[in-house]
Amino acid sequence: MTVASPYADRLSRLPVERHEVEVGGAKTAYWVYGPSDSSTTVIAVHGFRGEHHGLEPVLAYLPEVRVIAPDLPGFGETPPLPGRTHDLTAYAEWLRSFSAAVAPGAVILGHSFGSIVASAAVAGGLETPRLILINPIGAPALEGPKGVMTRLAVWYYDLGAMLPSKVGTALLRNRLIVRVMSITMAKTKDPALRRFIHDQHDTYFSDFADRDVLRDAFVASVSHDVRAFAPQIDVPTLLVAAQKDDITPIEAERHLATLFPDAELVEIADVGHLIHYETPADAAGAIRRFLRVPVARGR
Repeated sequence: MTVASPYADRLSRLPVERHEVEVGGAKTAYWVYGPSDSSTTVIAVHGFRGEHHGLEPVLAYLPEVRVIAPDLPGFGETPPLPGRTHDLTAYAEWLRSFSAAVAPGAVILGHSFGSIVASAAVAGGLETPRLILINPIGAPALEGPKGVMTRLAVWYYDLGAMLPSKVGTALLRNRLIVRVMSITMAKTKDPALRRFIHDQHDTYFSDFADRDVLRDAFVASVSHDVRAFAPQIDVPTLLVAAQKDDITPIEAERHLATLFPDAELVEIADVGHLIHYETPADAAGAIRRFLRVPVARGR
């Protein structure tokens, strides 16, 4: 990272510890933020191609909460799961095992692709008192107005997997393509914040283990959405959705909220799929109210 974070001062006040735990035959790297004596523990699952740093701006506004943020298998500092296709089944099983190992009974939070993983895991038996989904994937990516663009992306990841290893990996890590994606998703007009967002994507968006894991995870991300799991999730659920999200239109998010037995939808205006970068204070405020976290003085 070469651009200063606008949230650096808040983050500097958070205690952070790095840990590892064996899950599914491989080490999972994870970071624990916040006070060890907090009455609330949250496991936060990042989105596709990201890693744990992406959710830090939201955590910066939740200093009273203990948050456990792992890198998904195959991304960041967590190696791939040995002998597994990195499909949704594998990721949901991993999250259930990870939760049982480090924080049974924690609140589960998922952003973007992490919303699908978290929903699948909870629907599949992961016990949690509450579920939080930020920018949930609430509609099929291969359908609707964005379907053509998604199919082009499928072709891009397929090509990256088919080309000779060095060439294919270079294509998938191409900085120009990453920058185009970043420019497309960012809605803020603040030039400093845009520079930070682009730098975050430049720094972390290509930190994947190999092209096979990347393609598997991409296929999982566009082949599923939260709708399939919502009716099976019987815990209170918070959806934090953006009114300008290019991935899931707000109308689809409003419909998604009706599919849960017990769900609350909070809409954030003038932001797209990057709530965690552009409006983290709003997201944290919604989470704080949902979890009934009081503001602790001095934190």
